[in-house]
Amino acid sequence: MADSVYKVIELIGTSSESWEKAAASAVSRAGETLRDLRVAEVVQLDLQLDAQGKVEAYRAKLKVSFKFEGS
Repeated sequence: MADSVYKVIELIGTSSESWEKAAASAVSRAGETLRDLRVAEVVQLDLQLDAQGKVEAYRAKLKVSFKFEGS
């Protein structure tokens, strides 16, 4: 098996419904422009609140790795 190198980037996905959908949104969008996605690790979850303290959005910060294709 040949050695491989992977690049890791951070993404933040948002959803008005759930953290799960926020994470899935980030991975889905990344998959549109990046190839060979390997692992997505949720590293932080938080909420965006309105002036009355009600939840406006769920946010999920992820570290996503993909195979690095260098020259």
